[in-house]
Amino acid sequence: MPPDPRTYLPLRPVDLQLLLALAEQERHGYGLVQTIADRTDGLVTLEPGNLYRVIKRLLVDGLVAESERRPASELAGERRRYYRLTALGGRVLAAELRRLEALVSSPAVRALVRRWAT
Repeated sequence: MPPDPRTYLPLRPVDLQLLLALAEQERHGYGLVQTIADRTDGLVTLEPGNLYRVIKRLLVDGLVAESERRPASELAGERRRYYRLTALGGRVLAAELRRLEALVSSPAVRALVRRWAT
């Protein structure tokens, strides 16, 4: 029986960002750093050491996998490792997004936003 995605929740913010980036397409490390920085308007920036620690943990958990595919333009270049979302990673991402959606759409949270928004 596959693991229950909810056992991985809540995701760490950087894990969520990484899984979101990989849900769109396979990416190499630098591509992940750039995508996350762009998506968060620079609020989340990852140093290579931190990025690869996160990737290693997500690989061990089975949420991401190293891809065997490489874009044709890079076949002659240096070897970049590409990563992809696994089926389990997709289910965990969907469960986390449902959890966050329920949180932010609750009447209590909406009232807080209205109260504190300027």
